[in-house]
Amino acid sequence: MNSPIADLMESQLPMAEVRMDLGGFITHWNESAQAVFGYSTNEAVGQNILFLAPTGADGDDGSDADLGMPELHLGDGAPFIEVQRRTKTGDVIRIGLAMDVERGDDGMPESLVARFANLVKPLTTGQLHRLQARIVESSEQGILIVDGNERIVYVNRSFCRITGYRAHEAIGRTPDLLRSGQHDEDFRAQVRAAMSGQGPWSGEIIGKRRDGTFFPQSVTIGTVRDDEGQVTHAFSIFSDISEAKDYEKRIDRLRHFDELTGLPNDALFMQLLSQQCASVLRRKLQGALLLLGLDRVTAFREGMGDEAADELMRQVAHRLRATIRDEDTLARLRGDRLGLILPGMTRREEAARVAHKIEAALSDAIEVLGHSVRLQPRLGVALFPDDGAEATHLLRHAELARLRADSTGAPFLFFNPEMNHRVSQTLSIESGLRHALANQGLTLVYQPKASLRSGRISGAEALLRWVHPERGHIAPAEFVPVAEESGLILDLGQWVLEEAARQIRQWMDEGLTPPPIAINVSARQFDAGLPGRVSAALARQGLSPQALSVEITESLMVRGHDVVIPIMNDLVAHGIGIALDDFGTGYSSLAYLKRFPINTLKIDRSFVVGIPKGEHDCAIARAIVTMAKQLRQELVAEGVESVEQMAFLRELGCDHLQGYLFSQPLDAPTFAQWVREDRRLSLEQ
Repeated sequence: MNSPIADLMESQLPMAEVRMDLGGFITHWNESAQAVFGYSTNEAVGQNILFLAPTGADGDDGSDADLGMPELHLGDGAPFIEVQRRTKTGDVIRIGLAMDVERGDDGMPESLVARFANLVKPLTTGQLHRLQARIVESSEQGILIVDGNERIVYVNRSFCRITGYRAHEAIGRTPDLLRSGQHDEDFRAQVRAAMSGQGPWSGEIIGKRRDGTFFPQSVTIGTVRDDEGQVTHAFSIFSDISEAKDYEKRIDRLRHFDELTGLPNDALFMQLLSQQCASVLRRKLQGALLLLGLDRVTAFREGMGDEAADELMRQVAHRLRATIRDEDTLARLRGDRLGLILPGMTRREEAARVAHKIEAALSDAIEVLGHSVRLQPRLGVALFPDDGAEATHLLRHAELARLRADSTGAPFLFFNPEMNHRVSQTLSIESGLRHALANQGLTLVYQPKASLRSGRISGAEALLRWVHPERGHIAPAEFVPVAEESGLILDLGQWVLEEAARQIRQWMDEGLTPPPIAINVSARQFDAGLPGRVSAALARQGLSPQALSVEITESLMVRGHDVVIPIMNDLVAHGIGIALDDFGTGYSSLAYLKRFPINTLKIDRSFVVGIPKGEHDCAIARAIVTMAKQLRQELVAEGVESVEQMAFLRELGCDHLQGYLFSQPLDAPTFAQWVREDRRLSLEQ
């Protein structure tokens, strides 16, 4: 059997359909809409639906409140109602309207759809009553109606679906059957006042289903009065908003918790730290802030990938949670740093004990996707209120202590005021270095390499020097770590590359044939773009690839073969030689030497200094020379300062030496003069 709506609209299909955005601006206008209202698609699309309002008709003043434009206000599945609209000719027609809300994949409203149909005749009173009853019964919202004695006289299908009560189980009882007991008397008094006719009420209530479970609901309460104005019935219209509340909780968790480890994130951590600082001041107690840095995690991520590194962080978080007290707060901050708040301490020794426990918890190897990983935690400790009463100050002081522990190799260190002085020095160096880079305050010197066969200059290493206008010469050991930490090393590295290429070009223009010049490349510079940058610098000066080589350190090897080898192969493909500096001090392995396209090995000065008297240093030097010859790689000994060292290395078969025995680093003019004069190392000293 057809519904009254279908009866009224049967002859009108297809209906006029108008689509709008959430602001009421028309985005679609079908042919039936053109037939009903007289406006073409081009005339209608882009206008607000209010342009169809019957302004001034039948005493209407055209105000938004009185226009009767329910398509701007009705919700999803709104009833079919009778409205007035104005056509293009100015006629006001009576027309039927139904509304729908279209939603996206996330369930949020995206657009409105209004469907219009001319009404053949107005509804009779009976039809209207039946239609209203069907609308109430079919509503997606739960509806209950009570009489003057607060006894339920009607519930619709959605009430039963949401609460679990059947109609006969609810009718005759009071709304208290949904009472959860989670609201106080003042709240309940507001609800009873609304049901007694003291004004409508809207809000959120925790209800209880038939099975005893609780659910949040959005509720509107109103009353019905008779002709004399007496309240005869009250009604409640409600929706189950459990899904919306769960969504809010998920969003709130994403805002405040790290998704990977489940720990509080840095935003929540700072809130909790601020609260603890205030609490400590009130209670005159102490607390501690520990910042934990995990070295090798970044290298592990680069070498083994994000999946393995994420699993490593999850296991670290699990171990640490099992180590601390329930009242302590462990959080994951940015990157691979963790923060720990220890409230209610009485002595700093308690923080030291926790630091030792963390060190012990992470001392055992962690198995991650078939790999065994050993971490070396570095902790900085700041006490509050002694080291600061505000969260930002404490965080800064704990970070200073952590950086100090990292640089000294200590498992943990407490903050002390001297660190502020060191930070000021660091910032001063960084600022001065930036100024020097921008204002030609840097220079290169060249330390010659000499052949142990002929004594002739076989190459040179370009070394960066900085003369500060106030402090004078600043050692690279002081400013290079600052450049690394600040990221300025990338700009410095590019400057060295360009300056070395420019100087080689200048020497050649002066008629000199310089030997190959090597530049040092830091781990941060060693990326996929390095071969292109070196080739571009050479091309700008019209130089062949053999004019320049790069020196790298063994620390690069921890980044993983899959990362390093393609970059090395690309350098070699561009004709650029690669030397491995400081060989033997880090991750030396015959396996990687066989795989990496390295041309030259440089024996670190720490091994050279002990020869020929140091038995162990001699054995290491002999092994390195043997390995290099087997791999057909040239060998350079660094830091050679005595004739005895030179003789021993020459006898072993080392190819070149570099050190003060032959020459200290030279400025560009002096180095050029040495090359012109064919200055040689005396092999018979």
